[in-house]
Amino acid sequence: MASLCRLFSRTSAVRTLLPKQQFLRTYADAAPAPKAAVGMNFTFACPSEAFYNKSSDVFQVDIPTGSGAVGILANHVPTLGVLAPGVLTVVENAGESKKFFVSSGSYSVNEDSSVIVNAEEAVPLDYLDKEAAKANLSKAMSELASASTDAAKAEAQIAIDCNQAIVSA
Repeated sequence: MASLCRLFSRTSAVRTLLPKQQFLRTYADAAPAPKAAVGMNFTFACPSEAFYNKSSDVFQVDIPTGSGAVGILANHVPTLGVLAPGVLTVVENAGESKKFFVSSGSYSVNEDSSVIVNAEEAVPLDYLDKEAAKANLSKAMSELASASTDAAKAEAQIAIDCNQAIVSA
């Protein structure tokens, strides 16, 4: 308590030594004008195919991540992330949406409104067979149950994650 009293007495002593200033309150300065909307440059590719290459015809991209889907529009905050198995949706300026299945990979959103998605495997959703994915899912579950090494368990878990994402797509 004594130290608080000394602190307040010192600050009041300092205030008496400083010249008194007049403070006038005024209105805040006008906020800077927002940047003009810049379209998104979208690149989406996997090792076997480039689906979009610096395309400016894209309005929005919905990307599957480990914590849920991320919707990206032009002027999105710069971000880096990892893809999770799931459906990547591309909404074009004309309103048409295209869906792709991605197994894994990474994405980056840059300051210049460019978005780059690099997938390890990607196919249009129409190319997938859900019945085959169900069969592969049950096979992967049995492989996980019988796996004896950590590597075999990890491979089986990856197969389970991918096939579950295909079945639920």
